[in-house]
Amino acid sequence: MNNAIGVLTSLFALVAFGAVLPVVPTGAAVSAAAALAFHQHSLMVVLVVLAGAAGAYLGDAVTYVACRYGGEKLARRLRWLRNGQRLDGLAARLREREVSVLLISRLVPGGRIPVLLTIALAGLGWRRFALANAPACGLWSVVYAAFGVLGGSIFPEPWQGVLVAVVIVLVVTQVVALVRRRSGD
Repeated sequence: MNNAIGVLTSLFALVAFGAVLPVVPTGAAVSAAAALAFHQHSLMVVLVVLAGAAGAYLGDAVTYVACRYGGEKLARRLRWLRNGQRLDGLAARLREREVSVLLISRLVPGGRIPVLLTIALAGLGWRRFALANAPACGLWSVVYAAFGVLGGSIFPEPWQGVLVAVVIVLVVTQVVALVRRRSGD
């Protein structure tokens, strides 16, 4: 049991860290943990989903606060904010579909930080952000855990399921990034 708590705590910390500094493949971490959990006990998969969602939520909250207090300076430095009109249009669309926008931003590589920056700059209040981000993080964690369960259910050995889960996540992430780059051209 202590080992399971350690794994869940590590997963939570890794996902939270990766949500703040997106250099960690957080989706792959959730998938790998779910693949391992699938071979141990089905309840463990639920705990993996909860740890992944909680880590994502904490990391997003830290990123949102950082964007709220330093985001405008960063956006101007990156020349992302050239006029208020662009921000107003994005803000209006975000307010219409907060949960779906946050969920999609978590699933699309490189999409979360610009969306959090836009939400913060548009003046979306903490409470609205906190309420909209909770289901987005939960759904994100479920999606990546499902990849892990799929990998874990196909193969008899836990390491095989982890390997397949990580490969699935990496392939899906690369395909989405490729499509996104091509559509931007």
